[in-house]
Amino acid sequence: MDQIDRKILNALQENCRRPISDIADEVGLSLSACARRISLLEDKSLIEGYGARLNAEKLGFRMVFFVEVSLDSQTEAALSTFEKATKARPEILECYLMTGQADYLIKVAAADTQDYEATYRKVIASLPHVSRIQSALVMKTVKPWLGYKLTPSI
Repeated sequence: MDQIDRKILNALQENCRRPISDIADEVGLSLSACARRISLLEDKSLIEGYGARLNAEKLGFRMVFFVEVSLDSQTEAALSTFEKATKARPEILECYLMTGQADYLIKVAAADTQDYEATYRKVIASLPHVSRIQSALVMKTVKPWLGYKLTPSI
């Protein structure tokens, strides 16, 4: 991956709906060369897919919670069972295996506290091997994630 590939990836993260011709002009390539590079970046799985950022609040998700989950066992079977169960639950937006006191960090969006309570009771607490749950409410998103900062290689 060279400096031009990084510029292409930055442009796609900023707005993946831009015409390839605009990206090609921005990075100094012909349309066909830029399209070829994008195709190669996709083939190498540097680009995993394309999507839209949705407005959570306008969709009714006014609250975000980060939830630390500890398991009753850290065996491979317990971890795998828990991870498989989280992947099956659409209420769980993200799930990370962590170092530190908690085993996992989960991200959940909810309409209100009652909605989160229902998710807590029916989804999170019912996941296999859960022994401890610690929730934290996001008061304000200061800087949302918009992509990776790819700097030119030196």
